[in-house]
Amino acid sequence: MPRGVETLPRFALYGETSTAEPEALHIEEVQSRSRLYRWEIQPHLHQGLHQALWLYKGEAETLIDEVRESVVGPAVILLPPGVAHGFRFAPETDGLVLTLSARFAFERGPEGAGEAVRRAFASPSILRLLEGDSRIRGLNTLFRELSLEFATPGGARSAVALNLARALLWRLAGAGGAAGDARTPAAQALYSRYLMLVERHFLEHWPLTRYAEALGLSTQRLNRLARTEVGAPALEIVHERLTREACRRLFYIAAPAEKLALELGFDDPAYFSRFFKRRTGLSPRRWRQAHRAAP
Repeated sequence: MPRGVETLPRFALYGETSTAEPEALHIEEVQSRSRLYRWEIQPHLHQGLHQALWLYKGEAETLIDEVRESVVGPAVILLPPGVAHGFRFAPETDGLVLTLSARFAFERGPEGAGEAVRRAFASPSILRLLEGDSRIRGLNTLFRELSLEFATPGGARSAVALNLARALLWRLAGAGGAAGDARTPAAQALYSRYLMLVERHFLEHWPLTRYAEALGLSTQRLNRLARTEVGAPALEIVHERLTREACRRLFYIAAPAEKLALELGFDDPAYFSRFFKRRTGLSPRRWRQAHRAAP
């Protein structure tokens, strides 16, 4: 997969650069798009979109951020917004790709939908299923039923499709609902809004007070909200997102670390180097050398 590009492509769906507000959900066969590109999907990003790839039968060579893996179906590949990924599929691979808008979590569902999204897409992950696993049939049924409903006129906005997607998310999240959870739906929705703000503005280095103001909260309440939801202060979520973006650019982009530091919003490359080493244990240069040298 190519190196030396200045930026990774950002798509709505792969190969489509529309800036219009995406539908709440989209689902399509793996073959329908990958066949057009000779079964190879080059590394790219989706901003504000969650993707779940159901690999029912076949094999895929995956590159997720800087990690390469071979995946044999049945398996589910979960990709949060902003994660770089690319695939090389074996010909005639059988599977489906579900894409969800970031707003799906808290504008399109009943109580608990946002919690399912956060659990399922907490980080990039691959769920490998062994032959005979009871979950295979259930997941395949939900993906196929959702695909059939989506194909009907107006299916993307139908209540049936939205509820099938929520049921699928709870399956992927490994939970059947929000019962017994001390967190309230209102707090979960508020935290989802915080994550969306972070995704939009982390490169601008907003201070925590600005995030709090945008949400109508005090910084103390925002910190309490983050600690309740994920056990970490609110600023840690911003720093973690910034670190992931730094790693991604160091891996995919051949520009000097000093230039990348400026693109990441750091006025002082030396400060960026200290920030990065504090969080990863390596300087940007050493991190790049170590990961590009890996097989």
